[in-house]
Amino acid sequence: MESLRELYRIGRGPSSSHTMGPGRAAERFRAAFPEADGFQVTLYGSLAKTGKGHLTDVAVTEALEPVPTRVLFDTRTEDLPHPNTMELEAFRLGERLGFWRVMSVGGGKIEIEGQKEADPPQVYPLGTFSDIKEYCREKDLYLWQYVEQCEGPEIWEYLSEVWETMKEAVYRGIRKDGELKGGLGVQRKAMYLNRQRHMDESRETRENRKVCAYAFAVSEENAGGGTIVTAPTCGACGVLPAVMLYKQEQQGFSDRQMLKGLAAAGIIGNVIKTNASISGAECGCQAEIGSACSMAAAGLAEIFHMDLDQIEYAAEVAMEHHLGLTCDPIGGLVQIPCIERNAVAGMRAINALSLANFLTYTRKISFDMVVKTMYETGRDLFSKYRETSEGGLAKMYGITH
Repeated sequence: MESLRELYRIGRGPSSSHTMGPGRAAERFRAAFPEADGFQVTLYGSLAKTGKGHLTDVAVTEALEPVPTRVLFDTRTEDLPHPNTMELEAFRLGERLGFWRVMSVGGGKIEIEGQKEADPPQVYPLGTFSDIKEYCREKDLYLWQYVEQCEGPEIWEYLSEVWETMKEAVYRGIRKDGELKGGLGVQRKAMYLNRQRHMDESRETRENRKVCAYAFAVSEENAGGGTIVTAPTCGACGVLPAVMLYKQEQQGFSDRQMLKGLAAAGIIGNVIKTNASISGAECGCQAEIGSACSMAAAGLAEIFHMDLDQIEYAAEVAMEHHLGLTCDPIGGLVQIPCIERNAVAGMRAINALSLANFLTYTRKISFDMVVKTMYETGRDLFSKYRETSEGGLAKMYGITH
């Protein structure tokens, strides 16, 4: 498996596959053809159908500035190598200099057709959770120790930057109000949730309110194009920081302990990314929010010193009950239902942790099994439920408004 640096990416929202990936492709294309005096970018599939809402056109034109760029949205072509396909053309005095076909495959990663690039180093020799668990048991390792063994001690400096960026996104988000751009009239709610204490607030009610406030904060920052960390994607970036920061505040965990939790969460995200998908365009929202919930549950289990079976069960429960979740963003915007889903998944991660504390040794389903199931389920979903905004809430909202 690849380094956690390839999973936890720091960048601007609102979408890792629709904003970060295309922007990165455009930057590389411009560097390859510096003499160009004009560019044309054609977006296909999900990139075309939800590109406006995800600011894909903005991401590519900004990356190609100051050279004039024309962006086309082709929503009709269906024979594509990937749901997130784009073509880039460079021109000089009317003559085409170069052409790339690029696939944005999720998490900000891109693949360029016909270019065999050196793949990111495979720093983890094991690719399934069962194999990792068996190895850790043989060597008497925690998951975070396995991460350090494979990545080297320098991974902690990177994870520290990731954790600080996550916290900053929460703190920025809970201090902002106003309307998110995009035309849906969605108001930021994190500040309200964070400040408005219920008149007879119980411990449980406060936990729900605070976790939701933190998840809303990061997700609203993402929707507004702010700086966040993919965990594992932009659209699901609010789940992990929300539950981890809340538990740190509640329990007094050190930042060093939180980094260990991020390491364990990263192993879970990497297993999903390696054996299934973290792309909403490929497998629906189960691949994004479901994966984020699994990562958060595992991260919490690690900081609470649960054993490997309990970590696995927490991650498995979190994913299992997101199976079949569709990706149907209204207007292609990462706002409805995406922001609320981050909050709901945050609470579900805490629930999964509680179940793991009691029921781990009665389980029948392995984490690897539920990952494989998620991938097959996602591939079976109709395309209109895989980040095209052609079905589900996106369709119904369009009919009624």
